[in-house]
Amino acid sequence: MARDGFFVTGDIQLASKKKTAFSSWVLVNSDGESTILDVDKYAIMRRVHIHARDLRILDPLLSYPSTILGRERAIVLNLEHIKAIITADEVLLRDPMDDNVIPLVEELRRRLPLASTSFQGQEEEDLGAQNDAEASEENEFPFEFRALEVALEAICSFLDARTRELETAAYPALDELTSKISSRNLDRVRKLKSAMTRLTNRVQKVRDELEQLLDDDDDMADLYLSRKLTGGSSSSSGSGAPLWFLASPTIGSRISRTSRASAVTIHEENDVEELEMLLEAYFIQIDGTLNKLSTLREYIDDTEDYINIQLDNHRNQLIQLELFLSSGTVCLSIYSLVAAIFGMNIPYTWKYDHGYMFKWVVILSGMASASIFLLIISYARHKGLVGS
Repeated sequence: MARDGFFVTGDIQLASKKKTAFSSWVLVNSDGESTILDVDKYAIMRRVHIHARDLRILDPLLSYPSTILGRERAIVLNLEHIKAIITADEVLLRDPMDDNVIPLVEELRRRLPLASTSFQGQEEEDLGAQNDAEASEENEFPFEFRALEVALEAICSFLDARTRELETAAYPALDELTSKISSRNLDRVRKLKSAMTRLTNRVQKVRDELEQLLDDDDDMADLYLSRKLTGGSSSSSGSGAPLWFLASPTIGSRISRTSRASAVTIHEENDVEELEMLLEAYFIQIDGTLNKLSTLREYIDDTEDYINIQLDNHRNQLIQLELFLSSGTVCLSIYSLVAAIFGMNIPYTWKYDHGYMFKWVVILSGMASASIFLLIISYARHKGLVGS
């Protein structure tokens, strides 16, 4: 009986381990169709042909910096909440129920099948060759780059939105602090500064990853998954490499059609111009977001300097007040000393029949104390210890 119970416990533990080993993914193919997958990491590794160390980068329980890795058959993407694996014909996203991932999945479903449906209108006689050319450009842009563009656009827009929210809350709070220094305003600015520091670090990591990728042509060449797949067949047939032009709906306005039309038609294996143009566009966008945060940091530093100057001014005023009070205390002490001397119970002859002396003692003592006080204040002003 005990033995049976022991085996039951072991089965429960084994089932629990198997349950925890599974993770939820969403798969989006080139037709824009999405499928929820509950598989373990080994199934993912076999499907996309990556190592366990690459898959570990996408583990939400581990803290890894923003990373874009090019492997033989996949691109491993870790950008904040976007944890994806991009192949030549499908995209795998982790945690599909995440509120930040759901819009990305919808955008992938909308954008990825555009290239495959772009030939629907080319039979119309009035559009003719123009539609054919535009459809050809979109179709020749690799699938992995279209998916990568959607991910970069999503993370850049997400960080830029967080930056605008922070600016909306920070600037009024800083202006309110300069007008009224209080514990409530100081605590509010402290929290905003902490949030700005964390957001700056997140933006900086994404920017550094894009910059590092742009500086290394070999790393960019590793991201050409379609070129790797078609490289062998292209070389054996003697035809040139495929035409890949940058036809992005997001950054198409930044690159004129004239420059795209004048691009070279034959690409070597180390030609990364298209990907470089794609990454540069989003590098400029994320760098602009970082500049906004830098401007906000400078504004916070200027506000802190202004607050410190105000506090120093108040501190100097308190020191001046303390000087006045200390001087007045010294003078009153002298006046009290005279009163104490005359108030002592000691017999002396001129105490009697000299009543008029009282008023002269009071007047002369007061004048002497006032003179000493004015002398101290004049000396302090002469030395610049108090304001004029």
